[in-house]
Amino acid sequence: QLFRILATLKQRRVSVVLITHKLREIMAVTDKVYVIRQGRVVAERLTRDTNTEELAELMVGRKVRLTLDKAAVQPGEARLTAEHVGLVDMRGVRLLDDVSLSLRAGEIVGIAGVSGNGQQELLAALSGEDTRASAQTISIGNEPVAKLDPRARRKRGLSFVPEERLGRGAVPSLSLAANTLLTHQRAPQVRGGLIDKKAAAKLATSIISRFGVKAGGPDALAKSLSGGNLQKFIVGREIECAPHVLIVAQPTWGVDVGAAAQIHNEILALKAGGCAILIVSEELDELFALCDRLHVIANGRLSPSTPTHATDREQIGLWMS
Repeated sequence: QLFRILATLKQRRVSVVLITHKLREIMAVTDKVYVIRQGRVVAERLTRDTNTEELAELMVGRKVRLTLDKAAVQPGEARLTAEHVGLVDMRGVRLLDDVSLSLRAGEIVGIAGVSGNGQQELLAALSGEDTRASAQTISIGNEPVAKLDPRARRKRGLSFVPEERLGRGAVPSLSLAANTLLTHQRAPQVRGGLIDKKAAAKLATSIISRFGVKAGGPDALAKSLSGGNLQKFIVGREIECAPHVLIVAQPTWGVDVGAAAQIHNEILALKAGGCAILIVSEELDELFALCDRLHVIANGRLSPSTPTHATDREQIGLWMS
């Protein structure tokens, strides 16, 4: 609908500037493209004379592989299950309505949906931030965990990347090294209840290097990073936990195309290693590129899963609405 409106404005001789990371949008609706990198215009192209590969390289400053190494993996045992999860708010309004899903080792499951349809409530119930679900409704392996807090679930192999970066994913006023301690509370960062600051700084430096985070080093405050760079750091921190179960909300929101490709390939590498992964995203392209099965959430209800290869964007979009 937005793009139809933009086309109408163009016909009325209105000039339109579209600022986006999404290469498909650029190729679909624009006439001319400017590429900005590190505050400078580095290229100008007529859209008809370029392609997504060239634009990605110009945006990042190096060649970017836009295709993913999505190797086939035979799913294993169930790592996380939710059975008939229901939640209501203080007014009696149903937030989650009989939600059931299963994550298996070596499998990526996606949840699509328009924002505000129960995603946040489901993520809180699975991560341990909300422990109101009935005791037997959520399990990690064969162990019920619905009444366990986030720390206890992390000890059982669950890692979580929330949608909100500052305030939930990271503490704004703390350094990146200190922010690693939110989820790495074991050796070598913590020994006998004591923090090893050098080990925490080393871990932060490793994440900064591995994920291309633009920061002033491990002592940089979380609030000093751009949204995209903080996202890369938080995703990297959770991947470094070597989780058995990884739950990610909006994994590439606000990151450039190069960083998005790296995060996607890191997630696929976790899958190849046997991790069970749940991705909640509003980006259908991302879900179709990564996931083996898809659910749609609408009005707090979760659709049955469908294999990604057996559906298409139009069907998923219809279910979302």
